[in-house]
Amino acid sequence: MPLKIGLLGIGKIARDQHIPALKASADFELVACASRNARVEGVANFTDLETMLAQMPELECVSICTPPQAHFAAALTALRAGKHVMLEKPPAATTRQIALLADEAAQHGRTLFQSWHSRFAASVDAAREWVGTRTLTGGRIVWKEDVHQWHPGQQWIWEPGGFGVFDPGINALSVLTEVLSNEVCVETAVLAFPENQQAPIAAEVHMRTEEGVTVEAEFDFRQKGEQSWDIELYTTTGRLKLSQGGATLEIDGELIAADEGLAGEYPRLYSRFASLCSAGRSEVDWRPFQLVADAFLIGERRIVAPHQV
Repeated sequence: MPLKIGLLGIGKIARDQHIPALKASADFELVACASRNARVEGVANFTDLETMLAQMPELECVSICTPPQAHFAAALTALRAGKHVMLEKPPAATTRQIALLADEAAQHGRTLFQSWHSRFAASVDAAREWVGTRTLTGGRIVWKEDVHQWHPGQQWIWEPGGFGVFDPGINALSVLTEVLSNEVCVETAVLAFPENQQAPIAAEVHMRTEEGVTVEAEFDFRQKGEQSWDIELYTTTGRLKLSQGGATLEIDGELIAADEGLAGEYPRLYSRFASLCSAGRSEVDWRPFQLVADAFLIGERRIVAPHQV
């Protein structure tokens, strides 16, 4: 029988990705949604999580798609109600919060899937296998997109805890930490803050692996025209490029694989969540989050022109 799931937060990512993936899934039955300002046809609708949990005791899982500032309280409530929980990225507003949620899930014997959807892009597994048999000599991330296209009218992303350009940038870091054989740390960073906002609109991050290999990252929310979600990794025996967020793979300039990108990530994401629930396991990896937090901790802050949402 499919697991009965409720969705919290009906914004752009929920409508674009979560709801279509759940409606096509054989593992889940979407039976309820909770949102202050939106409704979903064909399911029970509530204005808050607590009411949804109280009136839908048959719920087995909750998928949380709110802004990250609200993740901790919502996930804590759902776990304490005995539900399995999937968190959309970024996982929470602070690193301590996600650590506490992992402890809470273990205490209640429930699954916490702290998800990174870009890790489920079609070519990420192949990239990890290719890099794992070679010696890394360098890497570069170029992750540039138009914030007005992907986050139209969303002020939360510019507030404290909203991550700014690291909301998409953390996707690149989730792929990097999945693909590399060695751990990576932030050495320096430069963060560009609009003078009227509390989160960066662009960032340059200099990282180094534990073996001393440099990886440079450039993130920017001001991109116009073609969007760029590229990771290049250089080795002693060739060059790999993941583009379209991990959907497309090139090796030494030759196209190896191409996929549908986000449309394929979320079905695979929910398939993993179902497997974890069935096995009674959690999956929590906050290394990408730690890299972002470290960039904020040691990054040089530069003020740039104001940004209007």
